[in-house]
Amino acid sequence: MGFTTLIDIVGSIIIGGILMMMAWRLSDASTEKTYNNSGELSVQQNLLTVAQMVEFDFRKIGFCNSWDVIIDPRTNVTFKSTDAIVSADSTSIKFYTDLYPYDGNLDSIRYYLGPKSECSSTPNPRDRLLYRVENNEAPAKSNLGVTQFRMTYYDVNDDTIPTPVTTRGLIKSIEINITVENVAAYDEKYTNAFWKQIRLASRNVSRAKTL
Repeated sequence: MGFTTLIDIVGSIIIGGILMMMAWRLSDASTEKTYNNSGELSVQQNLLTVAQMVEFDFRKIGFCNSWDVIIDPRTNVTFKSTDAIVSADSTSIKFYTDLYPYDGNLDSIRYYLGPKSECSSTPNPRDRLLYRVENNEAPAKSNLGVTQFRMTYYDVNDDTIPTPVTTRGLIKSIEINITVENVAAYDEKYTNAFWKQIRLASRNVSRAKTL
């Protein structure tokens, strides 16, 4: 084998390696783009699901079909919508409402964010379970990649109320912040989507505070 032939072989190997590297990078980039596009769609859909559920429930805080005959189980007196929020913290809340079929019975809903340790089996280190509890039923958990579920509370003067809120009837409006990420991501590049409801106020609570 001549020296020229050896040079040709070495050159072919080098060029072949470069071409293979380029092909691998193109394939990797295409896979990443496909994965990210799919992940973005999934994240947007999951965020929409969570946001619609939360907003629907929160707008019914204090609602009762027959408020004048409902007894508050904590005081054994007629229910007042100003007392609709039972407990409120930065990542959890419990309130009274009248759930479908709106039979006039006082129901309760509780939302709270679970610890990160519950999702230790998923690749995303930040995702957590969001729980929703109706009355005394078993908690319903939502595993949709929620990484943030945080609430800020405001009084009648639009001043921030420290959490946990200890004074009943003090809350006039609530700011809700929700962030959702994909549970798994390509090369640990997670896609996220953010939803913020500024100063959501239940008409029932607001109306009661003006009486």
